Amino acid sequence: MNTTRKVTILGSTGSIGDSTLDVIARHPDRFEAFALTANNNVEKMLAQCVRFQPRFAVLLNPDSAERLATAIKEKGIKTEVLSGIEALERVASLPEIDAVMAAIVGAAGIRPTFAAARTGKLVLLANKETLVMAGRIFMDLVKANNATLLPIDSEHNAIYQSLPQQFNGNLVTAGISRILLTASGGPFRSVPIETLQDVTPEQACKHPNWSMGQKISVDSATMMNKGLEVIEAHWLFNAPPDKIQVVIHPQSVIHSMVAYVDGSVIAQLGNPDMRTPIAHAMGFPERIDSGVSALDMFQVGQLNFEAPDFEKFPCLRLAYQALAAGGNMPAVLNAANEVAVASFLDRRMKFTAIPSMIAHVMQAVPQQEMLTLEDVLKTDTLARNQAHEWLAAQQ
Repeated sequence: MNTTRKVTILGSTGSIGDSTLDVIARHPDRFEAFALTANNNVEKMLAQCVRFQPRFAVLLNPDSAERLATAIKEKGIKTEVLSGIEALERVASLPEIDAVMAAIVGAAGIRPTFAAARTGKLVLLANKETLVMAGRIFMDLVKANNATLLPIDSEHNAIYQSLPQQFNGNLVTAGISRILLTASGGPFRSVPIETLQDVTPEQACKHPNWSMGQKISVDSATMMNKGLEVIEAHWLFNAPPDKIQVVIHPQSVIHSMVAYVDGSVIAQLGNPDMRTPIAHAMGFPERIDSGVSALDMFQVGQLNFEAPDFEKFPCLRLAYQALAAGGNMPAVLNAANEVAVASFLDRRMKFTAIPSMIAHVMQAVPQQEMLTLEDVLKTDTLARNQAHEWLAAQQ
């Protein structure tokens, strides 16, 4: 019997995609890269197709897909090239597919991730926006279609590993008192607050511990990344906001912890390398080689912990507020943040204006319940429009 797990990677040319393909390459007898998708990176997608020979390659941009198709034909590769959001949904829900790595950054990743859950796949979730924008709707979809959801974010994967094996979503019966979500503090953890207004995109993208894309690096610098993870943790583990505590841990060795009512705290430790949570989820329930070197506790030497500074990093406070408000507010928060980060990276506004834009949009968009994915996408568009209007008024 063939036990090879066929995998679709949504966002194969990003850092999570790279790490996922690295794990697949280490276990050719266990995994097959059946479909690879990206936005418009023709050169990198071509290189991945040459190496992994997927059945499908999807580029969201039609012109890029056409160029890729021509290059693939010249190479004599049998990979079929598709384009557009419908193609992303298709390769996330093909009958042959066993698992979907959902690693497209931003709201663009929601629809194909929903398609994977709707067809009962093993969903390896690295896309924050699916839970941040549409948490209740997505979790209901996973349950209704008997999909399996495993978190890839290092923090949520660490929490998952630190929970009781038979955890059913009830913190009380599991004897859990708190979820402790660790954060590196980003590149500006120890700099004076008054210096943040002069921060450049290059400085914000220089994370001390992790190698990540630009958007998530800026989110780490503002600590919005951790705020989004608080919202994710709420949905993944059915944890109320007051049971999720952010702990600054500069070494990024402890990836997160679970505190129990008997005084025990169980933590997952490891070198800061995304191949560890990816290998954990892809091999689950077995443990497989990830290529990550073993943690040398003597080299680590010491572990430090601090409370987060909500004045210095107001984005974290805004995320807690959005979660407490519920309804469409997390989706509003996320959309405004995406516009703010893109504007900062384009040098159209200051680093310290990011939370100002988000706070304004959260005030401007009326609060309402979210019942369907269409509601989520409408809220996303409305919030983005408000953010662009705010930015135009500041120019």
